[in-house]
This record gives sequence, structure tokens and C-alpha cells, in this order.
Amino acid sequence: MKVNMHLQPSQIDEAVTMDNRLKHFESRNRPEKLEWLRDAGFGMFIHWSLDSQLGCVISHSLVGASQDYIERYYSLLPKTLNPDRWDFDRLASLAKLCGMEYAVLTTKHHNGFCLWDTDSTDCNIMNTSYGKDLVKQYADAFRKAGVKVGFYFSPEDFYYLKNAGMPITRTPTEPYPKEVMDGYRALLTKQMTELMTRFGTVDVMFFDGGETMRDENGESLQELCMNIAWDHNPDLLITRGAIPTPEQQLPGVGADMAWEACITLGTAWQYQPTNETYKTGLHAIRILTETRAKGGSLLLNIGPDASGELCREQENILREIALWQFINGEALRESRPWILTNEDNIWLLKHKSGNAVYAVLFGEEDWDRGTRREFVIRSVRANENTRVEVLGHGGEFIEYRPDLDVKVYWEQKENGLYISAFNAQRIYCGINWRNPLVLKITDASPAFVPMEVQTGDFRQEKDLAFLTADVHSLGSFDAAEVTVEWRVYPGFALSSYETGWKTADAVTVTSPGRTEICLSGLEKGVTYQYRAVISNNMNRMSGEKLLFTPV
Repeated sequence: MKVNMHLQPSQIDEAVTMDNRLKHFESRNRPEKLEWLRDAGFGMFIHWSLDSQLGCVISHSLVGASQDYIERYYSLLPKTLNPDRWDFDRLASLAKLCGMEYAVLTTKHHNGFCLWDTDSTDCNIMNTSYGKDLVKQYADAFRKAGVKVGFYFSPEDFYYLKNAGMPITRTPTEPYPKEVMDGYRALLTKQMTELMTRFGTVDVMFFDGGETMRDENGESLQELCMNIAWDHNPDLLITRGAIPTPEQQLPGVGADMAWEACITLGTAWQYQPTNETYKTGLHAIRILTETRAKGGSLLLNIGPDASGELCREQENILREIALWQFINGEALRESRPWILTNEDNIWLLKHKSGNAVYAVLFGEEDWDRGTRREFVIRSVRANENTRVEVLGHGGEFIEYRPDLDVKVYWEQKENGLYISAFNAQRIYCGINWRNPLVLKITDASPAFVPMEVQTGDFRQEKDLAFLTADVHSLGSFDAAEVTVEWRVYPGFALSSYETGWKTADAVTVTSPGRTEICLSGLEKGVTYQYRAVISNNMNRMSGEKLLFTPV
């Protein structure tokens, strides 16, 4: 399936109120667990629930639904659910092959449907025609494969609200009555205790929702669940709720801290049999690389179908990632951000404890095997001990053409490290492998102190929009060009596609400070995305991606 960038996002979009900027949380996560996440860098998210058999958005169709819809949802769907093709051993093996170090399964989504044999509610997998504990199958299989076990859990529970006579909503306008909140807390306490005691050691928890639903003491439902989990297992790593977890798009600026991006293979979290658009393998590899270059871990989501089987399109993307990781995984494991995330289409990372820098060469899709290309990396300075190699290839010869010189050559010049590399390894048969090669540069150091810019506020005067760029530092440089890039916001599910950006006229700056860029001709009522950019002939950096809507 190809991406259709003409898809029109809804005017009511999940990300319009979402802040993807990275910030610190107060939590009980232990430093060594956060460090493990930063080293691991890649996990499998598995979304699946009662309504997967309908192919609709997971849980959310219940919000604002008619009473008839709600009754049929909870009375009829359990009778038709029969996921008899779940094969968690196969999924775990695939995750391992992809280089994923952990997985997270939706044990209970907002609809309240539990995937385990729970004593807390009749809304669970045992009361279906399938009647088997999926959480146990999942935990046993992934643990056996050496993949750490994580649980997604929603503190919000639409089934409980329905039975309590409350409207099904994620944004209650008033606090719930005490008896409702007491019942809510009792239900969640029982469910969390079961999850933390019945399935062996749980390594990771991901809590989604319940932040605004608080009892008389001010404790939210999410905080309740987090504290129960940590009380049972102080070594538990909690991601959402305790560290930043941006959805469907990456932050514009990385951070020297643990954070986790959660992004789908298609546009939906749960399986959509129709009207779905999947990312290419190349796009998924870029997202993974960008996440790691910005210091985060990628939790890449799959959505098995109603029977529990992974569709061919999703599996194919994962296997393309697995092949790329098999060749280049060294660049992403135990990596940390370099002084720049990228130089144009070359994404840069460094090993956390060594002196190796990795350059992931995107934008070279037409680079045929058996040919040489030259690259300049300006932020890296080499020395007499530096070595440059192409990951996965020995650098000595190419199949069928022993006469060709396939060695990597490099020269350090004043304005950058010049590298000549050969595309030599045979990956595909008959056609060229179009995913990025990776250069490993050992014994290298930063060539300069980078500049720093942040995206500032938006204001409007009549038909003019003013977007600001806050230059925090010029680094090693005396001057730079500052501008903003903007585009029509493609919507929550398509935010990771880097298409449609336009660039305003740049302004020269010679010191830190605020620069305001004026745009005209924007359409009223349309949501735009924008980011600040600072650049010169050696260095380009961008700020966060923010949203504005002219009125």
C-alpha cells in the first residue's frame, strides 16, 4: 500500500492538543532502568482488543456512542471473538529478529476488556468463545525468547463507567461522585495486583489515561496504578506516566534523558482491514534511526487481526527492518546522540562508551551496488588513528568483480571529513537494496560546538502570521541564517511523513536572541505546523514542531 498524502485529517485531531516536547517527570523509575531503556532503544507495541473484529479504532468508538451501540458492543462482540490464530512464539521470534529488546501488550484498553483471566470483571477474554488467557501466553512466549515483557494498561475503564451509570467519556467535566471513584479505585487496585503477581516479573508498564480523574486526596487514577505497580516491583520501568512518550511524531529536538516514541506501522493502533495506509520499510527505518539519534527508544506498533494473526503488509515491514538491523544494528544499540542529529539526509549517532560515530546515509535510494559515492560530514573530525568502514561489509572485495577497488577512503579537511565509500554488499537478488548504508567512524571527535535554536510563539495581526525563532547559541560560529519552515498540518496519523514543508525568507543573525518571521496568504481555519531553523555552511539545526491556526 502506498501513502496518500492527500488524505484529509479530521478537524478534531488527537494531536492538536498534544505536546510532543520532551520534559522531565517526577517518578520512582530507577536510574539503571532508564539507562537500560536508552541502551535498548527498540520495542514492539501490540494493540489488540474486543473490537479488533470490527476493524475500528480501539475503544474510542464508545465515547459519545448511542446506548444501543454500547449495549451491543458489550453483549454481542464477546460472542463472536475467537482469536484462534495467536502465535506469540512467532511474534516473539520476529521481535527478536528485528532487534527489539522489549514488547508491550494492551492487557486492558479504555473499553475495560481484559485479556487475562481476571476476577475483577466479567468483561474479559475468558467470557468469549475463545476462553484462554492471552496475557499469560504473551508473557511466557516473549520471556522465553529473551524479550523483556511489558504491559499496557488503561486506568480508564468504559465498562465500569457504563455499569456505574456514568457517561462514557475521557474528559469528564466534573469530578466523579465519591462512591463512583471509590469503586473505580477498588477495581483498578485488584486488576493491577493481578497483573503484577500472576505473570512473573513484569519489566515495563505503559499507563494510558486517567491523569485528570482524581480522588478527594488529589491522587489520579494513573498515579494510583503507577504506585501499586512500583510497590509490587520497585525495579519496574514505567514509560508513559513517568517519562515522555510522544505519539505518532518525533520531537523536533532530542534530549539527554530517557524517552519513548510510540508510532504505528499504519495510521491506526488497532488493525484496520480497509482504508489503511502503511509506512514503507524505509520510512520505518528512518523513524527508528531518528528516534535513536535524538536519544529516544522507539516502541513500534503492530495490530494483529481479529484472529490474532499479523497481516502480510505489517510482517513484511518488520522483516525489512529485521534485515536492515541484522546488517546495521550496531549503530543503534547502546547509542547516544551526536552533537548534531543529522546533516541533511545523513543521521548521526555515537556509541555511549566508545569513540565510534555512526553515519546513516539516507537519501541515497538510487545508489546502485558496484558504484562509489562521496560524502562530507562536517561535524566529525578525524585523526591519524581514525578508521572508516561500511557496516556489514569487509571492505576487501565484491562478488563477481574482484577487479574493483571497494575500500573506503577518507580525508580530513578544514571544512569537514571527506569520505569515499563503495556500495558492495549483495543484499537483494536482481534489484538493488535501497535502504541506507551505515558508515562507522572510529576514533573521531566533534569538529565544532553546534548552534541551538528553539521554535517560539505564534501571533497574528490581521492577515499576517508572525512565527518566532529563539536562537539560544551560535556555538562556534559568528553568524547564521534563521528562518521558519511550515506546512499544512497532515494530521496525527501522518505527522511522521516529512513532506510538504515550505521555507520562509531567512534572516542573518550574529548573536543569540529572538527573530520573528512574517508569513502572509495563509488560509484561515487551517491548522499549520511550523519549526524554527538555524543554519550556515557547517551546521543546520531545527527546533520543535508546533501548531497554529490562523483565525
